[in-house]
Amino acid sequence: MKVFVTGVAGQLGHDVMNELKKRGYEGIGSDIAPVYSGAKDGSAVTKMPYVAMDITDAASVERVLTEVKPDVIVHCAAWTAVDLAEDEDKKEKVRAINVDGTANIAKIAKTIDAKMVYISTDYVFDGQGEKPWEPDCKDYAPLNVYGQTKLEGELAVTNTLEKYFIVRIAWVFGVNGKNFIKTMLNVGKTHDKLTVVCDQIGTPTYTFDLSRLLVDMIETDKYGYYHATNEGGYISWYDFTEEIFRQAVAMGHSEYSKERLSVVPVTTAEYGVSKAARPFNSRLEKRKLVEAGFTPLPTWQDALKRYLKEIEF
Repeated sequence: MKVFVTGVAGQLGHDVMNELKKRGYEGIGSDIAPVYSGAKDGSAVTKMPYVAMDITDAASVERVLTEVKPDVIVHCAAWTAVDLAEDEDKKEKVRAINVDGTANIAKIAKTIDAKMVYISTDYVFDGQGEKPWEPDCKDYAPLNVYGQTKLEGELAVTNTLEKYFIVRIAWVFGVNGKNFIKTMLNVGKTHDKLTVVCDQIGTPTYTFDLSRLLVDMIETDKYGYYHATNEGGYISWYDFTEEIFRQAVAMGHSEYSKERLSVVPVTTAEYGVSKAARPFNSRLEKRKLVEAGFTPLPTWQDALKRYLKEIEF
């Protein structure tokens, strides 16, 4: 099986490529840079084939994908800077990447009869209430530009293809890139008090674990919408921060102890308004994964423990 992965300079694309190599599949990585620009960590992705491709350039997408002719396209590339997406001078670029870029890929996937995986987000919903969002729910009501463009990307895939997996994720962290855990570890070193929101609820997603699931999926024809985060229950960002520091202390990092560093829960309103509205309810219902025969991701607590060991902070 030949698999083409976009966005390999990001957290998820990096791990998908490494998972493909583990299983003996032919993985071809892609991003906009002329040469691979992701983490120089010596993992498989740094040595695997790489093709530069601008997903917003339809001619480039057609040329590259018809030449490579993969069996599967895992589309990880996206504009994910949620607040910056609200800037008037950025909106056109965000749409070009998240909507037009996805449509360009879906069109050629249909031409070459390739399966397509599209990575989406809980931001396609309105983020209200407490009930977990079902993967086949169509009550779309994005709160911001990022969510709207990711939804339109979903629709570009479903309106073009039959052989697709749309996988919505949330609260992503991985080795290759910036994320909430790294931010908390960094600011925790230089502050003795942190305020973290306690009324936005969801579950973290470790890209290392997610990449395994995605490769499990593309080995099948169980197409459709899925939700995928780690197991372990729904938590707030405050809860997540508390566990990050608890585990860090257990690993010998006393600078994150409660004696030196206090973490104070605050509401979103108390924390202050960001450019982009954030969902209060990022709970994703994942039982469809089990119903389809896929193995759920490990708990987020376990994922965090493995991740902290991996990054050697």
